Amino acid sequence: ARFGPFRIADFQEVLGEPTVALSKLRELCFSGIPFDGGLRCLCWKILLNYLPLEKALWSSLLKKQRDLYSQFLKEMIIQPGIAKANLGVSREDVTLEDHPLNPNPDSRWNTYFKDNEVLLQIDKDVRRLYPDMAFFQRPTDYPCLLILDPQNEFETLRRRVEQTTLKSQTVARNRSGVTNVSSPLKSTPSSLSEYEVLPNGCEAHWEVVERILFIYAKLNPGIAYVQGMNEIVGPLYYTFATDPNSEWKEHAEADTFFCFTNLMAEIRDNFIKSLDDSQCGITYKMEKVYSTLKEKDVELYLKLQEQNIKPQFFAFRWLTLLLSQEFLLPDVIRIWDSLFADDKRFDFLLLVCCAMLTLIRDQLMEGDFTLNMRLLQDYPISDVHLILKKAKELQDSQ
Repeated sequence: ARFGPFRIADFQEVLGEPTVALSKLRELCFSGIPFDGGLRCLCWKILLNYLPLEKALWSSLLKKQRDLYSQFLKEMIIQPGIAKANLGVSREDVTLEDHPLNPNPDSRWNTYFKDNEVLLQIDKDVRRLYPDMAFFQRPTDYPCLLILDPQNEFETLRRRVEQTTLKSQTVARNRSGVTNVSSPLKSTPSSLSEYEVLPNGCEAHWEVVERILFIYAKLNPGIAYVQGMNEIVGPLYYTFATDPNSEWKEHAEADTFFCFTNLMAEIRDNFIKSLDDSQCGITYKMEKVYSTLKEKDVELYLKLQEQNIKPQFFAFRWLTLLLSQEFLLPDVIRIWDSLFADDKRFDFLLLVCCAMLTLIRDQLMEGDFTLNMRLLQDYPISDVHLILKKAKELQDSQ
């Protein structure tokens, strides 16, 4: 939907104040944020608590955070890469003096190999982000100069993956056991050879996403990387990397990293298996979808119960990945406008899931288990405006 000049003016007015009125901004964002003039990128940064409400603080905060991110790149990607390159000069395989089985937990190589496992899982997942869109395969306008400096001889993440893959063709399965995370819609290229390799000095957008996730995993060892995080970072990065303001777009990587970190702080419990049954865990939220449905449409609720269709069969993915796998990227981004604007964050998500169920109630009431599972695993309605409108009705009737 195109936004009229009045709507855009409303946003500009709220964002033009020295201190942004958060409740006003949330109300506007809830109905969808215009992309024009970089409004969405800016609003998301405020809604995700990256930018403070006092505008006077913005430029110093951004400078500080972006410098901090450069520091992370130097420590976590460049330093290990240089160490590897330097040691590699003297001997073909450096693992002899400090081999992977070295029992010393401080062993640098120990960390390096552990990181490689995580890196290979990330690599596999980010290469297949939105395969129906060319964006993630395209070169970025702002390749990371720290890393792509032609002078450097150090090992980049791309080279690290290539070398590790050569070394071990077998990669341990991801530990999280998140099955059915990717939806049937998303086909994936069968081999890496189908990707065009960009010339030196260029890097594709998916490589930037890989770095963001790798650094996140290093800084958050308690959760590290779980499959599905790639689906959360993808829409954020896409939004920031297509910002019409080039001075913001240039820093899409650092800004995405911090917004992703803030968003993960709110939803990370969904990714941590040990919390599944706690109040903050995913099981509790899935049950809440059903208890809300029971209030709104008891007949449909009983039908799903009777067919033994459990919420984890479909709502696990809907909730954990904030619906990013159920719709096309522009529609996911529109849904996220409303989700990020929700002041009781992600209560509205439960209502969206409930709306999705009630909108296909006639089909579900008639279908058998197999048919209904197919409907829920590959959701048939693509009109997100209809879904959001229904969710808003459910909210108003509470």
